[in-house]
Amino acid sequence: MVRVLNVISDSNIGGAGRVLLNYLKYADTSRFETAVCLPEGSLLANPLRAAGADVYELPITPDTSFARCDVPVIKDLIRRVDPDIVHTHGSMSGRIAGRQAHRVVIFTRHSVFPLSRRLKSAPGRLLNKLINERYADRIIAVSPAAKENLTDGGIRPDIIDVIMNGVEPVTRADAETVAALRARYHISDNEFVLGILARIEDYKGHLIILDAVKSLTNDGRHVKLLIAGAGSFEQTVRDRVNALGLDDAVVFLGFVTDVTPVLSMLDIQLNASYGTEATSLSLIEGLSIGLPAVVSDYGGNPYVIDDGETGLLFKSGDSAALTDCLRRLMDEPELLDCLGKNAGQAYTDRFTGEIFADTVESIYLKVLKGDTDEQKRI
Repeated sequence: MVRVLNVISDSNIGGAGRVLLNYLKYADTSRFETAVCLPEGSLLANPLRAAGADVYELPITPDTSFARCDVPVIKDLIRRVDPDIVHTHGSMSGRIAGRQAHRVVIFTRHSVFPLSRRLKSAPGRLLNKLINERYADRIIAVSPAAKENLTDGGIRPDIIDVIMNGVEPVTRADAETVAALRARYHISDNEFVLGILARIEDYKGHLIILDAVKSLTNDGRHVKLLIAGAGSFEQTVRDRVNALGLDDAVVFLGFVTDVTPVLSMLDIQLNASYGTEATSLSLIEGLSIGLPAVVSDYGGNPYVIDDGETGLLFKSGDSAALTDCLRRLMDEPELLDCLGKNAGQAYTDRFTGEIFADTVESIYLKVLKGDTDEQKRI
């Protein structure tokens, strides 16, 4: 039995937490035991316990990659739990503790970040390379874009494995439920429904989407935009809705725990991110019910949505290009239908939870066996 201790610094349920919860649904429990280290009071604790993980809540700094005082606390837990692998998600403290405890260390990069000025410099790249290669045996990148982001920061490509996220399939709500939901949100039969499921932060591109919706309404088109999520940028987005006169065209749904009803109402899912996007779980969930998407060409989006096959891509930050894509799909229902059919097949072929869990576990076994390029050289 292989025992894996995951270390996550999140106090809320973010992308890393959702990925781990998805993994637990499909993990091979006959071969792998999963434990998780979290900050005290993390909202992830109870869902992870319900999913079958051993959860350890520690007095470590929440939502912080590195705090010197956290290293000995995590190191003590590692010695008590005695894992074969320490797998960290956004926790440099966990990586350092794992290395000091002489364990195999893996970390997953869940996001894509614009390189800072320091990382663009030769000394910065070298320092980043030395630190990351010192404190990890392998690195998992959740998209080719995330891998490129890491190598641009100086890290060797041969220690990085790309594993696209996978999710449990969503079951589309029945027609009666969808009709009731549309009535609840005052969506008429002739309205084309768009939706974005994401944290409401500047870099998620909500303002770009609002500009596109304004252009569509100026054309006389009947559209409704559903915004699911919450975040620090929400008031700014609400103010823009008011300024553009889109109060009747935009519905704020708040934080949504069950995405099925929202996805089932949509004609198209949107993602206009221009920062941090690696592999959007919401896009994959949409693919599982045959929902096409229109997405920016930033980060991992082009590796989830195939342009002209499962959706359309537009230049990041370009609201006019987004508007053109939406006009095209509204005017070409045959294309929209074809994209939807392809979306369902893409999910089956590439993004199931089984594929994701199997691939992660193959990395675990490969590292433990010493069957990696780096370990072969050693």
